[in-house]
Amino acid sequence: MTQADNEQSVRMIPKNRFKEAIARGETQIGLWLSTASPYLAEMAATSNYDWLLIDGEHAPNSIQTLLGQLQAVAPYPAHPVVRPLEGDTALLKQTLDIGAQTVLVPMVDTAEDAQRMVAALRYPPTGKRGVGASIARASRWGRVSDYMAKAEEELCLLVQVESREALDNLDAIIAVEGVDGVFIGPADLSASMGYPDDAGHPEVQEAIERCIRRIREMGKAAGTLAVDPAMARKRIEWGASFVAVAVDTMAYIEAIDAALAPFKALVGAPEKKKSY
Repeated sequence: MTQADNEQSVRMIPKNRFKEAIARGETQIGLWLSTASPYLAEMAATSNYDWLLIDGEHAPNSIQTLLGQLQAVAPYPAHPVVRPLEGDTALLKQTLDIGAQTVLVPMVDTAEDAQRMVAALRYPPTGKRGVGASIARASRWGRVSDYMAKAEEELCLLVQVESREALDNLDAIIAVEGVDGVFIGPADLSASMGYPDDAGHPEVQEAIERCIRRIREMGKAAGTLAVDPAMARKRIEWGASFVAVAVDTMAYIEAIDAALAPFKALVGAPEKKKSY
């Protein structure tokens, strides 16, 4: 790339390849990032995952740590998806300003909830996003001169359906203009349906399958989290196009326990009595 090309790229909004891929129905395989660590986020980005979910809902992240992880993964192909703490307009404004182009908003139970999230991603007069692009990383600190006019084209809104109420309102949520994809949250959904810690319950699985198929029928992208490989494959077969198949904290715990296990067994074995 020449210096002129580099200068031109700095003045352009990056293309949201993830948004384009799920709109085409292409399967995108993701990894959940819950360590709140830019170093580990970058390590994950060197793998071949299509997308990385940076979790601000349950992981101990702040705007500053989210920013650090966005910066860490920026040089790599994996697309960062940020899940904020909640669907708050001010919080989403900050999340977009630090450079997130795709957000996954938790606990969207109604079409009205989804409409508020759409408004939070759009500048006035069609939305409620606060104007501060000239000092934001998203616009390269004002170097993208037409950022406000074109930002919406590259923003991707994913809303999380994870309650009985959301199931009842599913069609209305899917139909909201500006929603690019609907993510089924298995853990919260199973708890809401009366099966806490049992996302594999047949009734929960039936509900997830029904939701995924309906989302696709209505022309939107469907997503979910499934750390069991067989379950992940099944949900892809149902039509899910963006699926997280692993969680970094779980992978870390499993790896360190597996490394320790043979040595604990060796040290903990009772000493054999000598026979003379």
